[in-house]
Amino acid sequence: MKEIAYVLVNPYTIRKSRLGGVLARYLSRTDLKLVAARMFGASQGLVEDYARAVVERTDSTPHIDTLLDAYIRKEYAPKKETGRPHRALCLLFEGEDAIRKIWECTGSVTLRWGGGQTVRETFGDYIAEDDGSVSYFEPAVLVAPTRSFAVKTLKILLDHIEDSGIVNSHFGEPGVERTLVMLKPDNFQRPSLRAGNIIDLLSSSGLHIVCVKKFAMTVAQAEKFYGPVVQSLTEKFPGFGAGRVAGAVSRELGFDVSPDAVRPLCEAIAPEFAKNQFEDIVEFMTGFRPSAVPEEEKATRAGAECLALIYEGANAVAKIRDILGATDPNKARPGSVRREFGTNIMVNAAHASDSPENAKREMDIIDIAGDNMSPILRKYCNE
Repeated sequence: MKEIAYVLVNPYTIRKSRLGGVLARYLSRTDLKLVAARMFGASQGLVEDYARAVVERTDSTPHIDTLLDAYIRKEYAPKKETGRPHRALCLLFEGEDAIRKIWECTGSVTLRWGGGQTVRETFGDYIAEDDGSVSYFEPAVLVAPTRSFAVKTLKILLDHIEDSGIVNSHFGEPGVERTLVMLKPDNFQRPSLRAGNIIDLLSSSGLHIVCVKKFAMTVAQAEKFYGPVVQSLTEKFPGFGAGRVAGAVSRELGFDVSPDAVRPLCEAIAPEFAKNQFEDIVEFMTGFRPSAVPEEEKATRAGAECLALIYEGANAVAKIRDILGATDPNKARPGSVRREFGTNIMVNAAHASDSPENAKREMDIIDIAGDNMSPILRKYCNE
């Protein structure tokens, strides 16, 4: 039977830039599908309700629940001095026996298995003294061990998570920018480390992730998102296409043809080239060729998965684009995202905004802060 299982990535794990590693573990070591992701800043009410649910359960170890209760109340609660919430992230996974699989991948909070097999053994800490007291405790993530606890706590999250989306913003302060990164569908075609490893590479920017959204881009969104590409390619094709066309003509006719000789032809076919490239991009990002989709269905047709993130900080646009590397993976520097994970100019692992203005435009198109998690939670909790 298919289930929904959740992972709450703790604020400390996010602050230490461990999100990429944590996500990579779940995506590569289970056969589950990541169906939603939403960043949230826990309110005091959410903290108290969730902590109460932990200590009230009767199917676990009391002293561990006491540790978790204290941890949640301290680490998830808003800062006392400012009232500003901490960044946490909710990940929803779907699949057969999902709750057990997530629980086993997560591991014990006491790290009793050893050897780095689980998320908590790698990213968590549990230090006990000789007298049995615990001097340091960091569970890395919070998960549900049973279906009953999952349903109970998901209902608590549902009561609070709608108001989240973009968290802990410092936007508006001098020198602070926001930029959009979109992990493309080639990262989600099969269970793999790719998405998590890309996020891990991007953490070297020193920027803060303030929003995460798993979504499927509709044809209508993709047409609007990539619309500027048509004009840009129409203008640029005569320059970069002349050599390619001249080479093709030379091979076909058996004698050399100069790029200058075919430039008028390139100018004539540039609009058709741009249109075809646009169709290819939209199909890759959505799973549908726009010319084959009726206008009235474009707002709902979506068949490919993306993960969008907002990075925030000084010079965010330039820092992220440098780590991604050149659009063409073959021209990107070694160690860059596109060199390591890209295939070609279109299938190049990730998109990043080229200016703060375009970042805002692109965020608005995909409704980056929009809540697509609550409908899944309502359906699951009411079944």
